[in-house]
Amino acid sequence: MIGLYDNVSVIPKVGPKYKAELKKLGLETVEDLVYYFPFRYTDYSHLKKVNDLRVGDVATAITTLEKINTVYTKSRKVLTKATFSDETGKINAVWFNQRYLQKMLQTGGNYSISGKIDLFSNKPVFVSPDTELADGNRLNTGRFVPVYSETAGVSSKWLRAKIFFALSHMPTIDEYMPTWLLKKHAFPGVAEALANIHFPTTAEAAQGARTRFAYEEVFFEMLKVQKRKHEWDDALQSAVLQVTAGTLKAFIKKLPFELTNDQKSAVTNIVADLTSTRPMNRLLEGDVGTGKTIVAVIAAYIANQSGFKTLCMAPTEILAKQHWDTFCEFLPNTALLTGATPKSDLSGYDNIIGTHALLFSKAFPQKVGLVVVDEQHRFGVAQRALLAKPDKTKHAPHLLTLTATPIPRTLALTLFGDLSVSTLITPPNKEKQVTTWVVDETKRAAAFDWIKNRNEQVFVVCPLIEASEHESLANVKSAQTEYKRLKEGVFKDVAVGLLHGRMKSDEKQSVLNDFKIKKLKILVSTPVIEVGVDIPEATIMVIESAERYGLASLHQLRGRVGRGEKQAYCLLFTSVQSRNSVSRLRHLEQEKSGLKLAEIDLKLRGKGDLYGIKQHGFERFKLADLEDLKLLEDANSDAQATFAKLADFPQLAQKVAKMYNGPVAEN
Repeated sequence: MIGLYDNVSVIPKVGPKYKAELKKLGLETVEDLVYYFPFRYTDYSHLKKVNDLRVGDVATAITTLEKINTVYTKSRKVLTKATFSDETGKINAVWFNQRYLQKMLQTGGNYSISGKIDLFSNKPVFVSPDTELADGNRLNTGRFVPVYSETAGVSSKWLRAKIFFALSHMPTIDEYMPTWLLKKHAFPGVAEALANIHFPTTAEAAQGARTRFAYEEVFFEMLKVQKRKHEWDDALQSAVLQVTAGTLKAFIKKLPFELTNDQKSAVTNIVADLTSTRPMNRLLEGDVGTGKTIVAVIAAYIANQSGFKTLCMAPTEILAKQHWDTFCEFLPNTALLTGATPKSDLSGYDNIIGTHALLFSKAFPQKVGLVVVDEQHRFGVAQRALLAKPDKTKHAPHLLTLTATPIPRTLALTLFGDLSVSTLITPPNKEKQVTTWVVDETKRAAAFDWIKNRNEQVFVVCPLIEASEHESLANVKSAQTEYKRLKEGVFKDVAVGLLHGRMKSDEKQSVLNDFKIKKLKILVSTPVIEVGVDIPEATIMVIESAERYGLASLHQLRGRVGRGEKQAYCLLFTSVQSRNSVSRLRHLEQEKSGLKLAEIDLKLRGKGDLYGIKQHGFERFKLADLEDLKLLEDANSDAQATFAKLADFPQLAQKVAKMYNGPVAEN
């Protein structure tokens, strides 16, 4: 017998060479191997007699090999021909460049032969069929045959044999899922599910197994979410921040604008969180221009009134500077800390705004009551945890995370399921919409003439800083090239600026300041302006090579215009004339909701590496569909119910502990 956690080398004929190849697929233990699921099946289950086979059939016949020989075609290709028969007739089979078959197949042997019947020399034949002995364990013919992702030297046929051996020589795998869950969802047991996902006898059996394991992937992720929530809620305590209702109302009344209903609701939730001994762990999600920063300012005001400091961390210096400007308008005692603006002493400031430099500042302040992290998916989990660490009083600060990246509900459940969520939907200036056009390449010149005649401030965004020599990027626009082309061409009489991530901080800030005071009319940039740039007078956004961006990113870029009183426009140019690309981009012409665009993009492009998914471990979702809201909600509610009494399910607790390298709950 072999063990589930044994190295794959315990399986016969898995030597150093195959062990190395399997490692490329992430398969190092027997458990890895049996949980390496097929991505599809070939249906060879239709068993037919030879005389019943017709062109176009995908079927299996049980036959005797009458003869086999190998010849060379006129083009010097190797062609192996064979004749098989049963009691009803004969049929030929042909293979290309598989000379070894003549030695492997024995004349007079009984073979199960599966494949597609096609015409060859005007006769129906099996073309490149699969064959194996009819009286053995038929893993490759006569059934639903699993097909796996392969690597050099490791074929699906080879994997079938090794997985079958492993499943046949292991002790029965103990069931780790609670009985009530199996009954609730009518799932097969783990041993049956493993057998059926690899070697199903029916399509229904395969689907039942895949459904169980897809659910498992999400269920275990949701248990991980519960673990984080438990650790935050129960292991940490925060200082209670207090402000009288009258004082807070007076502060809000002094704001030069009326809060939207969404903002008022978010503030109410935040006040409730801040006045609790459990540290707040809230995500404030809001489309571009919905007013997240002012909600963060109000939270910081509450912290300041309670005698505590606020730290606010942004992913870029541009965004940090933008937040600093906003905070200073309402909370003047605010410092800016970036790589370009180091400060040795932060003790006298109520609020400190910065980039990741905040994490490493020797002047990191004490008595921090609130941490605000903007665009949190751009920071690593460890970075965010460092900011939210308890101070010398063993109090953890309250944590408010902001994102303008629209998060579909399906992803919100999994990526941020341990956070309380407030959503800002309605922008303060809801009547203003940015008119968006996908512009055909033939209309490029006319579009730039139209832009020049409008005589307004314009962003031109390019994916690359400089032109690439890589063949696949040959047509992709670069900021440096476009800057030169526009400056010497259509805008030769207009002030044009250039902004990109390789510029020094003071250079970037100088360019932005020139654009803000209208010293520059055109700003050619990389997506560095995606967040944090607020130029109310800019009315036109041109995005080059737009097909290279997700819809949510494009939506954020166009959110840089339309922030003033004038009508704004967004023009999308493509570097490839693909019908699919243009069709995807046209969603931006009709849809103004970032959340809906993100959901469309998730369907069209898949989960990919959107929203920092890799750092959350989502690459292990092999079967689960992140668009399946019912699956996610079921797994989420089941995980909540199960986590509360995990000690009642020792097999599950043991598996979870192994997956997460430590106990999930203490009892």
